[in-house]
Amino acid sequence: SDTKLTREIDPHPFVPDDDSDRQERCEEIFGIQAHALAKRLSHTRSTRALIGLSGGLDSTLALLVTARAFDILNLDRSGIIAVTMPGFGTTYRTRNNATTLAEALGVQLREVSIAASVRQHFADIGHDEAVHDVTYENAQARERTQIIMDIANQEGGLVVGTGDLSELALGWATYNGDHMSMYGVNGSVPKTLVRHLVRYVADTCGNEVEARVLYDVLDTPVSPELLPANEDGTIAQQTEDLVGPYELHDFVLYQVLRHGMRPRKVMRLARRAFEGIYDEETILKWLRTFYRRFFAQQFKRSCLPDGPKVGSVAVSPRGDLRMPSDAVATLWLAELDGLN
Repeated sequence: SDTKLTREIDPHPFVPDDDSDRQERCEEIFGIQAHALAKRLSHTRSTRALIGLSGGLDSTLALLVTARAFDILNLDRSGIIAVTMPGFGTTYRTRNNATTLAEALGVQLREVSIAASVRQHFADIGHDEAVHDVTYENAQARERTQIIMDIANQEGGLVVGTGDLSELALGWATYNGDHMSMYGVNGSVPKTLVRHLVRYVADTCGNEVEARVLYDVLDTPVSPELLPANEDGTIAQQTEDLVGPYELHDFVLYQVLRHGMRPRKVMRLARRAFEGIYDEETILKWLRTFYRRFFAQQFKRSCLPDGPKVGSVAVSPRGDLRMPSDAVATLWLAELDGLN
């Protein structure tokens, strides 16, 4: 039988425990993202950048990175166009945070409601709006992408992608929706680290209004907001209820891609790392979800937009993860089955 693990296992391998190390790491990563975007903007001679701003964590970080990139290039931040595109699930909280943040950063803010165009699309393809299925959700994400790409063409600008590494690992993105952009600044930043990067900016920005809205973004449940809000106006669709805790998935992602660990060992380390937080049954459930989704969703990673690499774990098809889109998880899931 397995010997008992007694050493400490870090449950958050992407995030340094020490405050000073974490601050230094956040500044370095934020700088890599901003300088990479600045290089792409200068290379394409772009003085405009477009971001779909939802009021959530990922788009908030992308906007902060873009503002820093414009500062590096001595470009006026008014060349950044944040587009908020309220739909059927948009809540007052996220909409208000998006608006407040855009004003605090001195960027342009435009609002384009997608409700009418998505309803027309439903009519065109014969979809019942009352049926809240994958078509209902993805039509909204794809409409937003079409809008922001076309505004970028109008403005001669570059669409900055917002999706993070954890979402790409799980395939938690709409193919040719939020999956697509002209440059994805968060593509190798895991969700647990996105949170700390936003907190780092909030702690160090020196702008009271900006800091206040960033702290509220940090307190907002992670959600794609594609299903109608609850009757009290709160977010109905919470991502971690559906795909599992991001801290657990990021732990698995690190062990699998950084160390090439097999499911049995990942499970053993996770039990120790999350002792007292998640029981064995919960860990096993979400571990199965990770492997199932990781393999099934490779087709989304096979055609990712460009983006900077900020760490040792990444899923770019151009150098980090050479994986066929028709790979299957059978062997990995069978090994997990053997742990029951």
